Amino acid sequence: MTEKQETKTIKDLSIGKLKPFTGHPYRVVDDDEMDRLVESIKEHGVMTPIYVRPIDGGYEVISGHRRIHAAKRAGFDTVPVIEMDMTRDEAAIALVDSNLHRERLLPSEKAFAYKLKLEALSRRAGRPPKNSCQVGANYRADEAAAENMDESARQIQRYIRLTNLIPPLLKLVDEGSIAFTPAVELSYLTPEEQELLFSEIGFAQATPSLSQACHMKRLSAEGKLTEDAIMEIMAEEKPNQRERVSIPVSDLSKYLPDTSPDRAKAFILKACEFYRNHLERQREER
Repeated sequence: MTEKQETKTIKDLSIGKLKPFTGHPYRVVDDDEMDRLVESIKEHGVMTPIYVRPIDGGYEVISGHRRIHAAKRAGFDTVPVIEMDMTRDEAAIALVDSNLHRERLLPSEKAFAYKLKLEALSRRAGRPPKNSCQVGANYRADEAAAENMDESARQIQRYIRLTNLIPPLLKLVDEGSIAFTPAVELSYLTPEEQELLFSEIGFAQATPSLSQACHMKRLSAEGKLTEDAIMEIMAEEKPNQRERVSIPVSDLSKYLPDTSPDRAKAFILKACEFYRNHLERQREER
């Protein structure tokens, strides 16, 4: 935020006049960190002003969504603000930059933040001629987005790919169930293919490895990624699954009257087959 844009006048505004930034990419959640912020505001008030811009008879928040939420929880009706003279795109860039260096940002938050900033930078620069090359002399919005950040332009583009994932798969990425690199490859699947994959993840209780994700991406590009193909790929043995499973005899004794190795193996395999059939029946019913 530049000296020219900032009025530097701090004033108190009613929280009811403040509107969240449209397309705001960062989550505001009631977690332990938010609880600590609420307690701090109860004791000291809102120490850092909220940055806003006037819009439609109210004010759009540029920076400070979490502080506003915490202030409301703390029982405050007003918060200190600094009014900014900014366009929508200037505000979008400022919003992203003011939050990207926070710790514990989710992959989805980074993805939508980078997308928001890249789109704003592209509009500010103007679209290049239709037949021109964007590399070299022409403006590169992704490179501009990478300035003053820890990510390369290529990595930013990879994050933005995540915005093509359906919400249930993106949630698995945020939870760490699907790693970042496989997730980027899965983002090339159609929404319908991703729905089939998510269903199979629930059925198989496993998520795709990088090689499996790449395999699905290739089949999708060829128009051959059917439900059966997804099931077959997900059934492939992963390198980290090639391990022997050991179950203490004491754990089996309450289920098996005879815990000799051969009888125990036969019983476990039969139980696995029965449970798989049960899951298949549930899937057919759905």
